[in-house]
Amino acid sequence: MTDSDQLVERKITSQKVFSGRLLHVYFDEVQLPDGTTSTREWIKHPGASAVVPIFENGDVMMVKQFRYPMSQIFYEVPAGKIDPNETADSTAQRELQEEAGLSCKSFVYLGHYYPGIGYSDEIIHLYTAWDITSFDQQMDDDEFVINNRIPFKEAVDMVHSGEISDGKTMVAILRAWHWWQNEGPFSVSSDQ
Repeated sequence: MTDSDQLVERKITSQKVFSGRLLHVYFDEVQLPDGTTSTREWIKHPGASAVVPIFENGDVMMVKQFRYPMSQIFYEVPAGKIDPNETADSTAQRELQEEAGLSCKSFVYLGHYYPGIGYSDEIIHLYTAWDITSFDQQMDDDEFVINNRIPFKEAVDMVHSGEISDGKTMVAILRAWHWWQNEGPFSVSSDQ
């Protein structure tokens, strides 16, 4: 096969087998490129936004949070699911306020990525924020996080050492670092 269109699988049937508060699980029958059929189990997700807040001195705000499926505490950037009738931009701004207790005057979209393409349609939109103002956190009742302000370069090093191992956080930190160094308001290229 040389034409990418020849890789497409076509949905024949779809059955929702589980409906939760956040996730919905489907069992589909599909026609494969060679005409045979197979099944696919996949999770429908509302999408999410993640934001890397950068302070004037170059620190970033990370949150430490316990994640039940892995039974461990992770360093993460502020992030959360997109609520109904909410844009990815407004989700990022809301999560910045709720989890980190921050607001920003400047905000840029860094793109998106798909964390689980083999089993989920989840998309995570990535942002960076600066011109930061701090205030009290406004977390959800069932949410417990500890804020940690870390030098940006140290956060990048933590990604490479494995100390930061959450996928969205790794991608967000590395994209934000690249943007900050090459296009950001204080980058060498923006001064030229």
